[in-house]
Amino acid sequence: MLDTRALLLAAAAVAGFAAAPSDASALTPLSMDLAIDPSVTDGASEHATLAPSAFERQPDESYEPIARVTNSRARLQCVPFARRESGVELYGNANTWWRQATERYETTEAPSEGAVMVLHGYATTSRGHVAVVKEIVSPRLVIVDHANWLNAGEITRDVPIMDVSEAGDWSEVRVWHVPGRHWGGRTYRVQGFILNVLAEARQQQAAAASVPVG
Repeated sequence: MLDTRALLLAAAAVAGFAAAPSDASALTPLSMDLAIDPSVTDGASEHATLAPSAFERQPDESYEPIARVTNSRARLQCVPFARRESGVELYGNANTWWRQATERYETTEAPSEGAVMVLHGYATTSRGHVAVVKEIVSPRLVIVDHANWLNAGEITRDVPIMDVSEAGDWSEVRVWHVPGRHWGGRTYRVQGFILNVLAEARQQQAAAASVPVG
């Protein structure tokens, strides 16, 4: 199979990545921890029905993820959205989540489905962002859902994020720019991934209970 990263980089060049287009003005501002209305989450991501091969393209075809803004009027910060989607019960601004998580949750440097990805703000640690990993497409590509990435309180789903670190360790990433349909020009540092082991265990138990016996 063709190397996914090579395909992505080639597609990025075709999309004008060399011009280093801007993402949002910086990154999600400090996420105010606000209440969330269940009606604004717009249901599950479409990625759940797609195999990883759905995100792979031949070299002569354009790379077109299904990333899209599903609710432009949600008026949500990333924190309450990530908490509801992942089940990780942390509160406070996004730039405090990693410190809080190390005392309460299992954490890892590698992505995992259902985990919360914690990012530093662009060129600063005083801002942060959290997103929920929905699918592992390849060792260097994941799909996330998140809110307020574009600084308008919107919900955006099925968004590709690519590991661009030299070591391939998910310490640095680029984010797909949904309005422009290209890779964002900024590189963001990743603090790590927060795992909700309890929620995962409950899902596994529920799945096991639904399997017919005999």
